[in-house]
Amino acid sequence: MQRWIKLPDGRFIDANRIMYIGKVETYPRIDEDGNDLGQGYNVLIGTDVSRDAQTVVMGSKDEVLAVLKQLLGGGAAPAAAG
Repeated sequence: MQRWIKLPDGRFIDANRIMYIGKVETYPRIDEDGNDLGQGYNVLIGTDVSRDAQTVVMGSKDEVLAVLKQLLGGGAAPAAAG
């Protein structure tokens, strides 16, 4: 059974075909004029060993974290009791 996950750029990937998840990396984001846009995050996801089957998920910290939670089977964060 396929389990589709939406990536931050709008594409979908079948979570059952993923063979590995790389390390989350950060990079400085700048626009065309050189203005600082903060930190960007990316993670490499592979559905096969070949380079053609690798996908880089890029986005904000929240976007990349949401994709990783979906891939690893974690749901939404539980509400704080209080």
